[in-house]
Amino acid sequence: MNDNAAGTESVRRTLREEQKATTRRRILKTAHSLFVEHGYAAVTIDDITSTVGCSRATFYLHFPNKMEVLAKIGAETVDQRAMTVYADLDRVLQTGEREAFVAWVRRALAWFSDNRTLLPAWDEASVLEPEFRRIARSAIGELPAAMPAYLASWGPEREDEARLRIELLVSQLERFFTRWAVQSSIQTPDDLAAEVLTDIWYPALLPPATAEH
Repeated sequence: MNDNAAGTESVRRTLREEQKATTRRRILKTAHSLFVEHGYAAVTIDDITSTVGCSRATFYLHFPNKMEVLAKIGAETVDQRAMTVYADLDRVLQTGEREAFVAWVRRALAWFSDNRTLLPAWDEASVLEPEFRRIARSAIGELPAAMPAYLASWGPEREDEARLRIELLVSQLERFFTRWAVQSSIQTPDDLAAEVLTDIWYPALLPPATAEH
């Protein structure tokens, strides 16, 4: 193959890769919108492909099923930002200041608000798809990794307990937000919610040596 032919083939390969990446992004963006509007169960692969304007064969070049699409959306739009929220909590707990924790709770609730549209589809998939429950559990289980100072403060012999406390905090914040902001079954002002959640969780997250004083 001469240099011109090799160059032409390289350009074609680059164009194919760009087109493939563009189609993948369109599938993710379209599926995100459909999941938000209709929920997880109601959306089919045909709904996604017809809206994108691609074939099922093209869809399967990128994803094996719609569950993997939702998992990828979560990884790209939710999980990464969640890690930032808990890295922030690691810094806050090092200050030893209750008011800093109250401010963090407000920021955490704001984060849930920013991502609220996808939460119902996420919960629905967790109920319907056994494999998705594993993905959701893994996402929560990875959050303590963003908190190395917090884990170190509990010591290696109590690290499992420290991780569990963070996982329980995540779960309660998510359940509270769903009932408060999505379902409206809990009605309370933002400031009171942050104060009460702080009363529950700030002492529960203090390392043993600190809590004993």
